[in-house]
This record gives sequence, C-alpha cells and structure tokens, in this order.
Amino acid sequence: MDAEAVLDLFRTSGALLEGHFRLTSGLHSERYLQSALVLQYPDLATRLGDAIANLTRRLQPTVVLSPALGGIVIGQEVGRALGVRAIFAERQDGRLMLRRGFRVEPADRIVVVEDVVTTGGSTRETIDVAREAGAQVVGASAIIDRGSDPARMGLPLFSLVRLEVPTYEPDSCPLCARGLPVVKPGSRAV
Repeated sequence: MDAEAVLDLFRTSGALLEGHFRLTSGLHSERYLQSALVLQYPDLATRLGDAIANLTRRLQPTVVLSPALGGIVIGQEVGRALGVRAIFAERQDGRLMLRRGFRVEPADRIVVVEDVVTTGGSTRETIDVAREAGAQVVGASAIIDRGSDPARMGLPLFSLVRLEVPTYEPDSCPLCARGLPVVKPGSRAV
C-alpha cells in the first residue's frame, strides 16, 4: 500500500482534519489525523495492519506493543498479521506502564506500533516501558509519521506515510495570531 492510498483512506473516512488544533504535545497545527475514523472500519484496519506488518516482518518481532489509546487497534491488526501477541501500555498516574497482566520477557523482540507519530514522545515512552521490563525493542512503526527527525527514536522507525505538517509553539502560532479558535481533538482532549 503506497502513501497516497493510505492518505486516500484518511480523506474518504474523514480522518484528515483541517483547522486549528492543539496536539497532545501542546504544539499547534493546521492539520490533524484522527486515525480512529479510519480504524473503525475493520477492512481498512486490516489493510493498514497488513501493510505495517510487511514493513516490520524482517525484524522478527515476537510481540507488538502499542501505547493506549491510539495504538491499540492498529497494534492488534499488526500483531494479527505477524502472528504474534499484541499488547498495550496504558497510563496510570500519568505514566505509561504494562497493566492488565501484560508481560514481556527478556527473550521478546518488541516492535512498537502507533497510529500517528508527531514528536515521538508516546513512542519513546512505550519503548522505555518495554526496555524497563527487560525486553529488546527492535523497531517502531506507525501508519503516519508526521515528525521532522527520522532518527528521533534511536532505532528503526517504519511508517506507511511520512507527512510533513508544520507545527507551532502556541506563543508563535500563526493560526492563533489570526484569531482562529483552537480545538483539542483525540484521546486526551483536556
């Protein structure tokens, strides 16, 4: 599946939003990717999961680990396509951790799977969860990488789409300067 086909799925499902958004990182942007609107359709989620699995299969992962909430659906699909366990880390007291009886072992080869990577903060935090549990992280992947530094993970990052979307600090945001109201979409809309 090429990048344009992936973006078409986002467009046709209404998942590529335009306006003035405050991202989880606190940065502002004129575009927002609401991947839940694509992943709500099982056939589309399966296609995207298969495509990411094809990118990461050579890493020979034994476990897919995703951050909750955005990475759960796509992580499950990638795990299914690879034939490995798919688990997730979730926040407790503001910190990602393994809960619900999920465990990884030192012999596990982890690939971290996200829906959209912007700054990479959640991905790096998920990598840390796996490493703190003693597992080996062999790579990370996402449907869309909208960041600007491909080396920011410190390990291979595979994405179906690399999409450069400008982000702005709130105090220097041209959208704020134009008086456009800011919206906080996504799973942490606070």
